[in-house]
Amino acid sequence: MTTPIKVLINGSTFELATAATLADAVALLQLKPPFAAAINLQFIPNTAYHHTLLHDADQIDLIAPVTGG
Repeated sequence: MTTPIKVLINGSTFELATAATLADAVALLQLKPPFAAAINLQFIPNTAYHHTLLHDADQIDLIAPVTGG
């Protein structure tokens, strides 16, 4: 049995499977585009979400654009 990892997503702690990807984290929050993603302050392009493995204690920021002036 594998121990789940704990990650911080937008300031809240979540447990994910050991082999979880950034796409899994996005699916967990049920976010709809457009948004940008960063892991440990490093931008991740949306084409890499399915290939980007998460690690214990990763800090994930999912940021929606703000419009207006």
